[in-house]
Amino acid sequence: MTESAFHAGDIDTSVPHPARMYDWFLGGKDNYPADWAAAEEVVRLMPGARETAWANREFMHRAVRFVAGQGVRQFLDVGTGIPTEPNLHQIAQDVAPDARVVYTDNDPIVLRHAEALLRGRPEGRTAYVQADLRDPESIIEYARAHLDFTRPIALSLIALLHYVTDEQDPQGIVDTLLEPLAPGSHLLLSHVTHEFAPGIWERIDEIYRSGGTPVRARSHAEVRAFFAGLEVCDPGVVVGPKWRPDAAMRIGDEGKSVYVGVGRKV
Repeated sequence: MTESAFHAGDIDTSVPHPARMYDWFLGGKDNYPADWAAAEEVVRLMPGARETAWANREFMHRAVRFVAGQGVRQFLDVGTGIPTEPNLHQIAQDVAPDARVVYTDNDPIVLRHAEALLRGRPEGRTAYVQADLRDPESIIEYARAHLDFTRPIALSLIALLHYVTDEQDPQGIVDTLLEPLAPGSHLLLSHVTHEFAPGIWERIDEIYRSGGTPVRARSHAEVRAFFAGLEVCDPGVVVGPKWRPDAAMRIGDEGKSVYVGVGRKV
């Protein structure tokens, strides 16, 4: 069910890790003292950090329901992260029980939780592979074994690209993942921005770099550029709480330090 075995020694709990910090922001329990200290420092610098994480998560919920409502029945979730219920497959299969979901991440922490990600509806299908975003061709190769690339696929890049530096060519990665997808496929994307809290992101980057993962906040124009060539769905690329808000939302304007959007391939 997974392509790599988990080894406890793969996880270093002595340094902060972005997936565990994100889990802490969301109130999860899969985090350790180094993560708590780093996350608390981020909150000190940006008091709305928890709300931003929740705004991001809630956008994912709404965006998956939206594209499933558009008839999309296949999902490729890159950079899955530590499972937080409801997971993407639970949302998609609640709308369409026959939905197929492929999860990918390069993190042994996520691999440890892969069993939870594979508990889908019997009518549908879920799969997980440990793969690196910086090798998008391998992600596509694996996904082809589980998804029908002649039909639309929703590509989910949620809270991921801000961990890709400019030197690693994030636009090239997005283009490579989108290129083989059929017309009618969608890109679901969220990305932190520095525009509402200028002056603090250099320090936040230092915190994340202490764990080995830099963070690159981007402007609205930079995030909008990831949707080049796509038909951007209403209301466009906006801050998280402004994207098709619904009654289930718990986060308002305090979660605005993340830009989100959904684009359709034509």
